[in-house]
This record gives sequence, structure tokens and C-alpha cells, in this order.
Amino acid sequence: MHERSAQKRHSMSDGARPAVPAHVAIIMDGNGRWAQMRGLPRQEGHRRGLEALRRTVRNAADLGIRVLTLYSFSTENWRRPITEVSFLMGLLRRFVENDLAELNEAGVRVRIIGNRENLPPDLRALVERAETMTEGNTGLTLVVAFNYGSRDEIARVARRLAQEVAAGRLAPEAINETMLSSHFDTGELPDPDLVIRTSGETRISNFLLWQAAYAEFIFTPVLWPDFDRKALEEALAEFHRRERRYGGVGQPAEAKMGVA
Repeated sequence: MHERSAQKRHSMSDGARPAVPAHVAIIMDGNGRWAQMRGLPRQEGHRRGLEALRRTVRNAADLGIRVLTLYSFSTENWRRPITEVSFLMGLLRRFVENDLAELNEAGVRVRIIGNRENLPPDLRALVERAETMTEGNTGLTLVVAFNYGSRDEIARVARRLAQEVAAGRLAPEAINETMLSSHFDTGELPDPDLVIRTSGETRISNFLLWQAAYAEFIFTPVLWPDFDRKALEEALAEFHRRERRYGGVGQPAEAKMGVA
């Protein structure tokens, strides 16, 4: 168990409500299936998914969650039909334009993680505006993973550190877990305690691979547009029932044997 992880866990437990993880990350999945089951276009599923996003942000803040990370658009999602991608870009624009003032008033700090290099200039400007406007807020931190892929993130960090080594500004032996963690998009944030995926799928789809190393995972059959306070509270209750050992064990004899 490295030092940074231990420090993160201690800081997350201080002042947090019992049974409530400090950082919850959600893979929002099932918009398309929700619409298909109702004979509606996929776009309607995405619209209802945005409503679920707004609802979840309010519920997370109310329940005492300190950081909420939402997987909104992955680096692989560009492979979808151009009409769907354009619609999703429009939803992001409307979310920032219509909801940012309300989030700011509620004390929510907005962080956007992901690769910004190939984003259209207007989208990049929106992302920067959302972060700048809310950077001083001290309530819930809302992290939106947009154009995000964990392998892409790891590759970006590796390139950055390799350039530092090649330039003679960094010694290879100085690279450790703490340094790597600090260079990720989430560098200043605590690692997620709980990762929830909706829609019944049981994979993590290139999401926070490094950061979620010791997270608890909950896969719920609830489709994202139907995800409500009850579904969130049920996930938190399940999290509270889990025993988190971080590679340790309950029996000293087993610990001496190195059993994980």
C-alpha cells in the first residue's frame, strides 16, 4: 500500500458521513436501450440521461458525497454514428450553458478530465469556462470525464514523463506511484471509493483503470435514465456492507504468508 493511497484514504474518512464514500464514480450506461425499449429514438434516451445526471448531482451533494465523477463520453465514443455524436456534443453545450450558473450557485466545483487536444475550439472554451467559473467553490466536486479513456490518459502521462527524462529534467528512478498519480487528470483528487455501472453491464470500459485499483464495484441493472435517489442509496448501502482490506487480511497468520 503506497503512501499516497494511505494519505488519500485517511483524508477521505475525515469528516465524511458514516457509510458514505467520499468519491463515487459512475459509468452512465443504458440510454440507448432505455429508448429502444420504449420505441423512442436514441436521442430521447440521451435527453432523459441528462435529466438523470442533473438528479444524481443533486442527490450526491445532499447525501454528503464529496466527489462525483461521471463518465459522459469516452475516446471510443467517436466511433458512433456522426448524428449521435453531434447530438451528444450539443447536449454537453446545453448542459454547460444552461446548468453552469445553477451549479455555481450551489457551490459545485466542476472539473473536466480527458483529452482536450482534438476538441473543437468552442467546446474547449466551454470546458475552460466551466472550470474557471467554479474553481473557488467548496461544495461537491463534479468531475465530468469527457473525451476520456484511461489508456489514453496513461499514454499521455508516459509521454510527458519520457520527455522530461529525455530532456534531463527528471531522473528515471524518481518515477514512482506517487509521481505517476500526480500527473493523471485526477491528480489532485482522491481515488474513487466506489464505481457504479448502470444497465447491467459488468465491465469498466477503459474508465479510471489506475485510480480505481482499490475501489469497490457495483453493477446495477437499472438503466441510466431510471437511476434515481433510491438506486444511489441502494449502491451506498451495498458499499457500506463491503470490507475494504487494501491487500491486507484479517488473520495475522495469513498476513505472514502474503495471502491477498
